[in-house]
Amino acid sequence: MSSRLKVAVFGAYGHTGRFVVAQLRDRGFVPILSGRDADKLKLLAAAGSGPDARPASVEDPASLDRALAGAAAVINCAGPFATTAGPVIEAALRAGIPYVDVAAEIEANADTFAHFADRAHAAGAVIVPAMAFYGGLGDLLTTAAMGDWTKADEAHVAYGLNSWHPTAGTRAAGAVSHRRRDGRRVRYTNGRLEYRHDEAPTLTWPFPDPMGPRTVIGEFTMADVVTVPSHLSIPEIRTYMTTEAARDLSAPDTPPPAAVDERGRSGQTFLVDVVVRSEGRERRAVARGQDIYAVTAPLVVEAVERILTGRTTTVGVASAGAIFDAPDFLRALSSHMSVELS
Repeated sequence: MSSRLKVAVFGAYGHTGRFVVAQLRDRGFVPILSGRDADKLKLLAAAGSGPDARPASVEDPASLDRALAGAAAVINCAGPFATTAGPVIEAALRAGIPYVDVAAEIEANADTFAHFADRAHAAGAVIVPAMAFYGGLGDLLTTAAMGDWTKADEAHVAYGLNSWHPTAGTRAAGAVSHRRRDGRRVRYTNGRLEYRHDEAPTLTWPFPDPMGPRTVIGEFTMADVVTVPSHLSIPEIRTYMTTEAARDLSAPDTPPPAAVDERGRSGQTFLVDVVVRSEGRERRAVARGQDIYAVTAPLVVEAVERILTGRTTTVGVASAGAIFDAPDFLRALSSHMSVELS
């Protein structure tokens, strides 16, 4: 099915976008390279990533329409998504093609559900936000861990990163979110987002071997608090981050990720530990792998493949766990990460 199908990548020359373009080519798709900077697109095309480079800007709807012409789907890799998601979704709706993005911004993802759910459902369109390491993977793991449970009392998503060298896009998106929150932090409790001025707590999280117990920032809230409750009845959702990764992210002089292998991945390793609890019972899902930016590419490209081959369970705006068979999806990623369900 994927052979020769064109998929537009908006933000193709960004750090994550380059991984996505490479993964599309590996899976037999033909990438359409798009983004604001025409010169960067030309350089990317000249390097062999694809011959079809189409500059476009979110301020110019006609340019987006030209970029998406003939595409079977569009993947938005260009943050901040508070700025880009809406215009690119509108263009996808005009083109009648699926939209998938890799947004980690909590508010931007909430906006996508709030602003496009009714229109997308009425049109039979597919829009999948946060189909990335943050938001998508946590949702898939939580959904798989739930199994036959229809509800749970609480879910915990603990991120065990040995380091976090943020990209320029991550820093830009974080700055936008910080401004939107007026410097407050956010957590998900009693079935809703709550904004607070106090400091996030620190605690010890019992990561499985080989990581073991680590000090984490509690309520280090990520996009999972939008994706998971969009379809699962869980009133309390907590996410955690290892303190060393949190320090890297907050330090202004932390350099961007540097490649250490032939696939362009950094040396960063991750362990995502998901625990769901219901009436005294507990279930767990664990994922291990390398480079949170690189692993986003197989996540989002697998999503596009499944959407285009009809392996979905709903239409409209939907998170990964809602629209895909979560255990089967995770098994399909076995060459990119290891997953354990218990």
